Amino acid sequence: METQRLSKVLAAYGIASRRACEKLIFSRRIKVNGATVTTPQTLVNASKDAILIDNKPLPALSPASVYLLFHKPKGFVCSHNKVSHQRIIYELLGSEPTRLFSIGRLDKETTGLLLVTSDGLFSHQVMHPSSNILKEYIVKTDKEILDTHLKIIQEGCDVEGVWVKPHKVVKIRKGTLKVVVSDGRKHEVRLLVANADLKVRELKRVAIGQLRLGSLKEGHYRPLTAHEKTLIFL
Repeated sequence: METQRLSKVLAAYGIASRRACEKLIFSRRIKVNGATVTTPQTLVNASKDAILIDNKPLPALSPASVYLLFHKPKGFVCSHNKVSHQRIIYELLGSEPTRLFSIGRLDKETTGLLLVTSDGLFSHQVMHPSSNILKEYIVKTDKEILDTHLKIIQEGCDVEGVWVKPHKVVKIRKGTLKVVVSDGRKHEVRLLVANADLKVRELKRVAIGQLRLGSLKEGHYRPLTAHEKTLIFL
């Protein structure tokens, strides 16, 4: 393994995003060969140097891990348990040899960007509230969106006993708006829109962090690149 910057090595091992790894280093939580390091640009060789985080060694790399960007179609559920005639997303991922799971879920009627992986640590990092990752949705409603609707949505509503407010709400067209949230609670976007007396006709997630769905067709998937994985945390 080649010599690389410490912050890059930590991110490659799935500790956190590059930016979050720099904060760990600045917080004096990282040791290299017994010495505390406070400079993210410090050059290290992960195969030769003893790197500790909070006095614990780095986790083992999982070269066989799978990371997929998947365009979930309508009518499929994010579950391994098939009930009756219900269709599950893994029917569309049957060619992958490793047991996969989605990072979070989109409900049956929601389409769009879904991350699928075999890496539990990566999934935890994406899902953990401390990552504060924004998710962007496009919502098509049953009637024209007025300023009063936008104001009500922006004020937030109760979701699972917690008052949540969207990060951003923007009208795109007559009956279409963009909603950006960070909480990721069940049916959060649908409840925010319904609270403004709007009916959701279509709901699609188009971005997670700065990773965008792009032109990938419904029901299709492709591997995430190393760069795209970092975009999730930006």
